[in-house]
Amino acid sequence: MKLTSLRPWIVTDTYQIDENLKLALQQDLTSMAPGLVIQAVRVTKPNIPEAIRRNYELMESEKTKLLIAAQKQKVVEKEAETERKKALIEAEKVAQVAEITFGQKAKADAECYTAMKIAEANKLKLTPEYLQLMKYKAIASNSKIYFGKDIPNMFMDSAGSMGKQFEGLADKLSFGLEDEPMEADSEN
Repeated sequence: MKLTSLRPWIVTDTYQIDENLKLALQQDLTSMAPGLVIQAVRVTKPNIPEAIRRNYELMESEKTKLLIAAQKQKVVEKEAETERKKALIEAEKVAQVAEITFGQKAKADAECYTAMKIAEANKLKLTPEYLQLMKYKAIASNSKIYFGKDIPNMFMDSAGSMGKQFEGLADKLSFGLEDEPMEADSEN
């Protein structure tokens, strides 16, 4: 048994010394004198000189202070680690919010740019000739066309240029009906 500290030997190791001594003596007695049994062994605690006891108490108090300091250091380290983790989580949250905000801003900028380009393209495309073509396409796509006495005015634009081209067509299609409009399918 190795003695490294006085306290364990005084408090706990005396019990182990009693048991170990009893076992060792019993083994020797069993081999030398069979039939003899040791009932109990008791080793009394020694009287420790006052200087050694005082030195031991100082050493124990220093050891206790060291353990307390080590525990405080562990607590401080845990608190610092907790703060670091909190800061890391907060930074990740801020980064995610910034990423979402940046993504939304980029999407909004892209939509704005697209709308501006479409507006520019429409501005270039919306010439009077194109608008007139679209007007005629819309009229041509109707499934029903009404014919009557005011047909030349039907295709009249603000300048009145196209209405004159269709006057002859209106006369041919009206079939002589003066007052009542006639309904015809575009398929026939």
